[in-house]
Amino acid sequence: MHRPAQRVGRAPRLTRILVSAAAVPVVLAAAGCSSDSGSGSGSASGSSTDNAAQKGTAATSSASPNTSANAVKPAAYATLPAPCSVFSKKTLGELVPKGLNSAKSGKSDDAKNRSSCSWNSLDNKGVKGSQFRWLNVSLLRFDSDATRGEGNQLAQTYYDKQVKDAQTVTGATGARSEPASGIGDASTAVRYGLKKKEGSFKQQTVVTRVENVVVTLDYNGAGLAGDKAPSADDLTKAAEKAAKEAVASVASANQDGSRAATAPSQSASPSKSASPSKSASPSASATKKN
Repeated sequence: MHRPAQRVGRAPRLTRILVSAAAVPVVLAAAGCSSDSGSGSGSASGSSTDNAAQKGTAATSSASPNTSANAVKPAAYATLPAPCSVFSKKTLGELVPKGLNSAKSGKSDDAKNRSSCSWNSLDNKGVKGSQFRWLNVSLLRFDSDATRGEGNQLAQTYYDKQVKDAQTVTGATGARSEPASGIGDASTAVRYGLKKKEGSFKQQTVVTRVENVVVTLDYNGAGLAGDKAPSADDLTKAAEKAAKEAVASVASANQDGSRAATAPSQSASPSKSASPSKSASPSASATKKN
């Protein structure tokens, strides 16, 4: 009497077990979908991270300084000649005939990069007056520098400044400038007159750049105590000839293997002396002689 009731009791339990068993694949399927979705998302995220890393590496690589781009051409000349030896006795005899032994070297703490020398001549003719001449040569060498640029470029900038300074001298009269052909890589001759208490001076300045060296030659003359003034054309011609000789002496000083090394110098170019020599005043020497 009681067995049917027991079978009836088992049916609902069996039904619940089957329903539960059927639900397991659904859950597993859902879990699988969730897992696949997570895996796909993770893969996309990883790919994005990799791409970002690659871009960052490329950016860093492109931002890194290119050592070859910073390299500059080495300076052509590594040294300067002794300034008081740049002219031959013949040349000095023509420019300063009474001053062959009057050479005076300018002060320099680095003769390899900057130097100067001057001469003066006074031909005293007694009551007939006298002829005064004054000659000065200044040399300045520039090294190539990774920050400032090539020696030739630095020298050209200084050359331009020297020419401009010669063209704008206070008190100059009849100023005239023109290219001086056949001297160095660039050369300009500037001439003008200057009136001083000692007399009227005729000044010639020849500025020349040869590679990374700038040569500035100052030459002036005057007829004092009533003597006739010298010809400006003659003085300019003599100054240009001397400038050419000074340039040749720069090349000669570097023919013994002392040309610049293959790597540019890291030291700054000699900016301390980037100004005309203080001795380049035409009237100072004349004053001493009178």
